[in-house]
Amino acid sequence: MTSLKNAVVLVTGANGGLGRAFVAEALLRGAAKVYASARTPREWSDPRVVPLALDINDPASVAAAAEAAADTTVLVNNAGISDGGRPTLTTPLDDVRAVFETNVFAQLGVTQAFAPVLAGNGGGAIINMHSALSWFAMGTYSATKAAFWSFSNALRVELLGQGTHLLGAHLGYTDTPMTERLDVPKEDPRDIVAAILDGLEAGEPEVLADDTSRRVKAALSGPLTDLYPQLQTA
Repeated sequence: MTSLKNAVVLVTGANGGLGRAFVAEALLRGAAKVYASARTPREWSDPRVVPLALDINDPASVAAAAEAAADTTVLVNNAGISDGGRPTLTTPLDDVRAVFETNVFAQLGVTQAFAPVLAGNGGGAIINMHSALSWFAMGTYSATKAAFWSFSNALRVELLGQGTHLLGAHLGYTDTPMTERLDVPKEDPRDIVAAILDGLEAGEPEVLADDTSRRVKAALSGPLTDLYPQLQTA
């Protein structure tokens, strides 16, 4: 189990809706310090929040952040980008690769850089932000989330040796800037983050933070037509 009390938390993508919720909720749970990282960090009114420049796609920036935040005990891999809902068949491969670079390989790069930091601080924990779309394919974005989920399953076992706990978090549509153009029901980011941090403090390896993620994962054990009913008439 990982307590947030007196923890030192680093949140990537801290300027976004979920990122801001992670910063606020970590402080509510007693974190001693929160590194709020982004390519262009914003100012925060709470002295416990430390703005930190971090471009997860830039290895030099990642290395500098790991050095600057060498007291980190909890890493939240929250930064990511959308594919804009473009059809996979007609999206240029370079654009597909760019989404994978950010949502998969950059996440792994941050994890590799901070794993020794966490080990040196007693093990700590990592939260990897996945999605219900890890299990329901809707283009490049969901493919990157599926790949990141698979990486997390492998990393979780590898990190056991250094005493680092890895939690994978899945969620459906949440009310953040990334989804602001979607006319669909959305979860409150505060509720999603609270559920994730409840799971972290309970020692869970995975959190299904809403009904959408629970429903989609449950459907994985059934036929593909449960997830893709259009196949019934194909």
